[in-house]
Amino acid sequence: MNSVYASTARFDIGRALSEDELRRLAPSIFATSAHESRSERFQPIATIEILRGLMEEGFMPVGAKQCNPRDDSKRDFTKHLIRLRRLDEDAKYSVGDTVCEILLKNANDGTSAYDIMAGLFRIRCMNSLVSHSSTIDSVKVRHSGDVGGKVIDGTYRVLKEAEKALVAPADWSGLTMDRDEKQIFAEAAHIARFGDSEGETNTRIKPSQLLSPRRSGDVSSDLWTVYNVCQENCLRGGLRAAFRDEHRRIRRTSSRAVNGIDQDIKLNKALWVLSEKMAELKGLKAAA
Repeated sequence: MNSVYASTARFDIGRALSEDELRRLAPSIFATSAHESRSERFQPIATIEILRGLMEEGFMPVGAKQCNPRDDSKRDFTKHLIRLRRLDEDAKYSVGDTVCEILLKNANDGTSAYDIMAGLFRIRCMNSLVSHSSTIDSVKVRHSGDVGGKVIDGTYRVLKEAEKALVAPADWSGLTMDRDEKQIFAEAAHIARFGDSEGETNTRIKPSQLLSPRRSGDVSSDLWTVYNVCQENCLRGGLRAAFRDEHRRIRRTSSRAVNGIDQDIKLNKALWVLSEKMAELKGLKAAA
């Protein structure tokens, strides 16, 4: 099978995952009961049962991760995220291609409902992104009723909407940004990544550093490339800064990678909406 994954991808190994691998990567996927902190009204749902249903529909797990809870007793119930994709043996992918994914989030400790989201994957830099716009809605399923049917129906709905977002690489690649526009974009992305609830930042990392490409293929001023460069720098971390402390000694710091599931999704959505707004300002309307 021609895989679009590589060892540089975050929490992906390059093919459909077996149940043994899923259990090792995210044991909470297999929880069949609720954590002891939940009341009797909470209806636990084994993610693996839903996942098996989705696999029968052709959606295969290609990535999985779970949170690292402070309370070790929640390890087998905690929040987890699975990436699903239709794997086509005849598909031929090239660097620069973008493909659709489904992201499924759940927990049996009360920290998350089932949440199905549209995702895109850019092969050029092996960084994942969650696409979110006015036309791409996540589908949340509560722990009650016909969960299996709702999840599968929601998956098809989200996938259909995600396919509309595939026009973004072509459309945004045709929008050239000047230096001021790129700086404005970077400053907004900087707040999304490092800002607090009031939008204030306390980091030595400069907004302009988010515009620094990590590979020669990303040296371009079109919106699609600028977006992906910023997105990768925000998520992967490793941006460095030097400064002098109060004693005039040189200190160094670097940005951390975004590893939390909720933070990852929130940041991806913010950057996607930012890019949509920039595209609109440059005369491109959002896909209907």
